[in-house]
Amino acid sequence: QLVESGGGLVQPGGSLILSCLASGFTISTYIMSWYRQAPVKERELVAVITSGGGTTSYADSVKGRFTISRDNAKNTMYLQMNNLKPEDTAVYYCQAAGIRRFEGKGTQVTVSS
Repeated sequence: QLVESGGGLVQPGGSLILSCLASGFTISTYIMSWYRQAPVKERELVAVITSGGGTTSYADSVKGRFTISRDNAKNTMYLQMNNLKPEDTAVYYCQAAGIRRFEGKGTQVTVSS
């Protein structure tokens, strides 16, 4: 399973680091992703990182502000979020895609003054 943590309430311009801890399987062979879903909006792919961490991809809306990373030894993926904006408010989910597909239950991020 995957468990996200690190969400919370932050002011505009602030930062958060989300973590996604895997258990029951090893993430080293999986492509890992962060998605988010805001109320009355479609689900959005935020960032993707390949199994070795050598390639990353971001949604245009977060480029230059968010950084995805992974520590396969710790079986954990991260999302560093800087210069947060109110429109970043959403539930953030992590996903592992490979032989099987896993997804966490999400962590709420609220950006508000």
